[in-house]
Amino acid sequence: MPYKNLLVQLDDRKSCTGRVTAAIGLAQAHSAHLTGLYVAADITIPGGLVGEVTPEFVHMLKERRQDAMDGAKQGFDDMVSKGGLSADCRTAHGLAGRISSIVARHARYADIVLLGQPEDDGHETGDVEDVIMASGRPALVVPYIGAHETIGRRPMIAWDGGREAARAVNDALPMLEKAEKVRVIVVNPDSGDHGPEPGADIALHLARHGLKVEIQHLEVHDMSVADSILSSLADHDIDLLVMGAYGHSRVREWILGGTTRQIFAQMTVPVLMSH
Repeated sequence: MPYKNLLVQLDDRKSCTGRVTAAIGLAQAHSAHLTGLYVAADITIPGGLVGEVTPEFVHMLKERRQDAMDGAKQGFDDMVSKGGLSADCRTAHGLAGRISSIVARHARYADIVLLGQPEDDGHETGDVEDVIMASGRPALVVPYIGAHETIGRRPMIAWDGGREAARAVNDALPMLEKAEKVRVIVVNPDSGDHGPEPGADIALHLARHGLKVEIQHLEVHDMSVADSILSSLADHDIDLLVMGAYGHSRVREWILGGTTRQIFAQMTVPVLMSH
């Protein structure tokens, strides 16, 4: 079943244009409705400065926030008007630490949410990881360098046999069904969740959906799993990576510098993630 209702997060980053372009292309491919969402941080005055800040200054800050919200909406409307899409744009505001929660709440009413690659650039856009964990929806994370004109013609699935990966594959089916060929990569397979032939069962499942599938096994011990995946993306001219998010606890991911975080840091193609 194709996607019919997409949500894309808007922000003030330069990379937002490429993200919206990717969202428009995906919406056109699936004849879907596209919603843009811009969430601004509330105006907060540090406690020690409250007595020194004038009402006029606070009013100016609120006007700037409203200008940013209006500008984001206008920019989105201008872009989607050229594509002849069914679309709308929403704006909201909340505490800086609650932006992810607001995005996640809106994402629950969409088939998939498009987010930007995390960037340490000072912009308050919320936490991509928190949205993926809290929304209950798949997320297509678009790199700040943008995406191919079409996404999903040459996809690759990072398969580890786990629950998160199974969710991601199912959530990606509307895109995979338009693929020329699906590559399944299994890195350092063990016998745990894979069965006797690692990757064979998921390949058979996809083949029953009419997909052409190729399996790649990698045994690597001199580089990380993430580096192996990223290298394979380049070697095979992949335009979409499908993978589960956080196969281990987030605490362990943080301590060990897990695969999910490394992919976020070095991604070169859109990544569809589910949890």
